[in-house]
Amino acid sequence: MAALILPEPIDKNGFNPRAKIPFGVTTTHVRAAMQDFIDFLTAIDTQLQSKGMASLENTMMQANFSSLVGEMMGARIPKHCPSVVKNLYHNGHPDVLPAGKYPNEAAQHAGSDGIEIKASRYLQGWQGHNAEDVWLMVFVFQSGREGPKVKTTQAFKFLLVAGAMLAKADWQFSGRSETSRRTITASVSKAGAQKMMANWIYKCAELRQGKG
Repeated sequence: MAALILPEPIDKNGFNPRAKIPFGVTTTHVRAAMQDFIDFLTAIDTQLQSKGMASLENTMMQANFSSLVGEMMGARIPKHCPSVVKNLYHNGHPDVLPAGKYPNEAAQHAGSDGIEIKASRYLQGWQGHNAEDVWLMVFVFQSGREGPKVKTTQAFKFLLVAGAMLAKADWQFSGRSETSRRTITASVSKAGAQKMMANWIYKCAELRQGKG
C-alpha cells in the first residue's frame, strides 16, 4: 500500500497583517477557510488510502481539483465571516456577495460588488473568463504528481493567497486559433498581478524566503 501523504499545515506566520480585504473579510476568516480545506482533504485522503486508493488530488483532473479548491474557499469564507455570503445564483458572479444585499443572496452579475475567488497551481498567469472590474482573490497551491512546487513533495500545500481590485485594463485575452475548440480566456496582466502581489494575504515560508 502506498504511503499516506497528508496536506502540509498552514504556516501560522504566513499571513500579512497589512493585507486589505473588502466587505469585512479578514485574514482570520481566510485562514479558517484554508484550514477547513486542509481538514477536508486529510479526511478524504485518509479514507482513500485505507482502501488502497490514490489520493483525491492524484485522482481528479488537475483543472477539476483546482475548481474544487476555489469552490470550497468561496463556500467556507462566508461560514466564518458573517458580513458576506456565497452567491447562490447558478454560475453567478462574483462568488461572494455582501450579506443581505441581494434577494435570496443571489446575483447573476454584481460586478465589483463582491469577491471573485480562483484557485491555481501557478504563481502567475491567473485566468478568468472575462476582462472585467472585479475584486479578485487567488489561492495558489501545490499538490499531486504534477505542477510547480516549492518543495519536492506530493503533499498538498497552500503557497500563496493574493487579492486586489482589478480593472478591465488589468486583464489580457489569450487568443485562440480559428480551429481551436477551447474558449477564449482572459488572464491577469503583469500590472494586475503586481496589484495583487502588493496586497498579498498569505505566503508560505519558502516564498517569504524567496525560494519559490
